[in-house]
Amino acid sequence: MCFVFVMAWPVLAQETAQPPAEKPVEKAPQKQAESKAAKGEKGELPFQIQLLETHVRFETNGDSRKEVHTIVKINNILGAREFSRLTFDYNRGWQQVEIPLVRVSHANGGTSELLPSAVTDAPNPAVEKFPAFADLRVKVARVLGLQEGDTVEYRVITTTNKHPLAPDYWLEHTFDRSGQVLQEEYEVDMPGNVTSVSSERPAVGFKPNVFVGVPTTSFERTGLADATRSIFRWKIPSEHPLPRKGEDEGMLTPDVIITTLGSWDDLARKIGNLYPKWTDAGRKEVYEGLRHLMNSSLTTKEQDLRTDYEFVSQKLTTVDLPIGGVGFRIRGVKEIFDSGYASPEEKCYLLGLLAGSGKNKAEIVFYAGERPTGKYPRPSLLQQVFVLARAEEKSVALDPSSEVAPFGMIAAQFRGKEVLSLSPNDAGDYVFYWVELPEDLPFPARQQVNVAAELGADGALKSEVSYGLRGDNELLLREAFHGTAKEKWKDVANLLAISDGFRGEITSVNVSDPLATREPFKVEYTITQPKFVDWSKKPVRIPALLPQIGLPDLPKKAADGDAAPKIELGTPLDVETQMTLKLPAGTKAVVPPGTAVNRDYARFSSKYGVVGETVTASRRVNFLLREIDGTRGMDYNAFVRAVQNDQAGMIVLEREAEAKVEEKKKKE
Repeated sequence: MCFVFVMAWPVLAQETAQPPAEKPVEKAPQKQAESKAAKGEKGELPFQIQLLETHVRFETNGDSRKEVHTIVKINNILGAREFSRLTFDYNRGWQQVEIPLVRVSHANGGTSELLPSAVTDAPNPAVEKFPAFADLRVKVARVLGLQEGDTVEYRVITTTNKHPLAPDYWLEHTFDRSGQVLQEEYEVDMPGNVTSVSSERPAVGFKPNVFVGVPTTSFERTGLADATRSIFRWKIPSEHPLPRKGEDEGMLTPDVIITTLGSWDDLARKIGNLYPKWTDAGRKEVYEGLRHLMNSSLTTKEQDLRTDYEFVSQKLTTVDLPIGGVGFRIRGVKEIFDSGYASPEEKCYLLGLLAGSGKNKAEIVFYAGERPTGKYPRPSLLQQVFVLARAEEKSVALDPSSEVAPFGMIAAQFRGKEVLSLSPNDAGDYVFYWVELPEDLPFPARQQVNVAAELGADGALKSEVSYGLRGDNELLLREAFHGTAKEKWKDVANLLAISDGFRGEITSVNVSDPLATREPFKVEYTITQPKFVDWSKKPVRIPALLPQIGLPDLPKKAADGDAAPKIELGTPLDVETQMTLKLPAGTKAVVPPGTAVNRDYARFSSKYGVVGETVTASRRVNFLLREIDGTRGMDYNAFVRAVQNDQAGMIVLEREAEAKVEEKKKKE
């Protein structure tokens, strides 16, 4: 809550985790958002998709064929750049991608078609250094020479044969609502007599189960009684666009969902059957691999759970693949250790073997968003994998894929959430149920920030800022520095400084080892600002050189008759900030009064002082509860205002004339 620091690192596109009937990659939602931000003064889009036509056909054995036909009008140079490379992710272990047509109709007349030599097929950049995952591919068609006014037309065919989860299949699709697509046509052809389509729950006993959030423009069943197929068709022209979804209308719910998986138990059993069975021989192999890596002996005693976690987490490089990116297949233990790297699922599998030894119990669990309670289970909902270990009465959630997460700590958005268990019992058979991840951190969350600054007679400010962190921001910063080359650490520190309200040039950075997770994470940097104050202004007013303390917002007002929603305060956190500012000779300072506000859910205090030509300031906020009742909104609002008013207080500086300063120096 002291600062918000968010960095996005590239990950492999989710499309590789599913059969080829997922949302078409060419719609590029993220690129659309970027494109809108890049509109010209006239509001022109860089490109306009005139037609997006998709046909998907599933077979009874789970095989499928997906064909996408797209026509795009290029409006400016940004659109030309965006479509100069058409990229399509796939897994060659069970998929093939063909690009039978790429045609450019030039604005100045004439057409040209792409030569086969302009299409390349290479490992996905996310796995280039990890040959065991070379089946994850990207096919790229280079379209050179695009100009404003050109039109690009292309077809892409993706076929799937013998997917690891076959004969089951699934699909989800969301229609465009941004205005980027003028006409969208979508068709799904599948085996089975779909006699019931529900927006609330699937029809029990029917396969596939179908959710349709947008009414179809055509639906038919074909074939004989023993070979019936169902075909859904949608045609959405620009003159009848779909209304935008609001948060209360299932903004994140796809418009179309199709799945042959009847329950989460079915899905979990399918995945469990692909995983190697846990055996004593498997555990022995894991230990031998760890001894090879660490050159030390290991035990399986309860107190060594932390050591087991740190070994798997830090000694095997994480290949950041989406869940199911390789079809939920796990390589052999020896192959994993010999390679020196592993997918998140492989890491959890190895750690599960170790953590499930001796008196401990462990299970692999998947986070699938807010618990869907049986609605349309499908692998595309699985977002994260963990190991949930139980030692005596305590449960510990472990995320070895992070590499730098302290023992027992997982990201805040997953804590306290329900997850789908994938756990072998004593007989080696997999059992499945929903279980809750621990909500508490393994240690009290604290942030300490110290600022030692010096203000020069020329108005320049030099500050040495140091952080000591335990908690959520600790994990964010560990990941940021661990994932960034050392020569780029100044860039990370600059983002941290900006997020805390500090401006200037970072001249040096020093951090503790991100892998040393048993101790708080420390960051130190020096920042300079040449023209921090203008002494010609009388008087000079500056804020206390402390990070702004972020406070949770009040929830939206409840509708008439509804109970006020709870006020979420987040993980209990103790934030302490201190500043020492050395002023130039002959400078007087007047500081604001301190503040103290105490509640049962949070406490805030501040102190300001002046000793000679040194100004001190400190603020401390301690959130004690995760949430409070919504009826206490007025009280919480008063607490927030008190903190904000304190942070708005200014330090007033006034310098004596230079002649007086010189005279004092001579007397001294």
